Amino acid sequence: MEYLSKQRYDEIAAELRHLIEEVYPKVKDDLAEASAQGDRSDNAGYREARRNQGKTISRIRFLQKILEHSRVIDPEFLPKDRVSLLSRVEFTNLSTNARMCFEIVSPHEMDLEAGKISLKSPIGAALMGKKVGEIAEAQVPSGTLRLRIESITNDACSSGSDARPAN
Repeated sequence: MEYLSKQRYDEIAAELRHLIEEVYPKVKDDLAEASAQGDRSDNAGYREARRNQGKTISRIRFLQKILEHSRVIDPEFLPKDRVSLLSRVEFTNLSTNARMCFEIVSPHEMDLEAGKISLKSPIGAALMGKKVGEIAEAQVPSGTLRLRIESITNDACSSGSDARPAN
């Protein structure tokens, strides 16, 4: 079971509708057109149309599975005093004194450029359940990061997701 924000759930549902209602009919038409051109063994257009059909069907099934096994999470029922899904966490990397801010999201919402990290990532998992002032230790490929929680909010990060020196 995955938990998604309402926004991400709606985005996935919209992509699925677009694939089913617009993309797949076009892919079927392209395949029928390529198939009508004769010998399929030497028909590059037919092979390309089959590949596109396979990719489209695969993406549709993937999105259907996500929606089938996901639930929309209501932020009102999440704890405000500790890091949880949809929390925006500002923390300091104690070895570099760099301060960062990220929103903790499901793996399907992860977007580092937008300041969103997965709760299943090493840093996200280490932060989960911690309170302001606590130290989280994250095992990352370069070693262990020690992170001090500075704030937990449901508002946008004041500094964005970029690392910045602590004051």
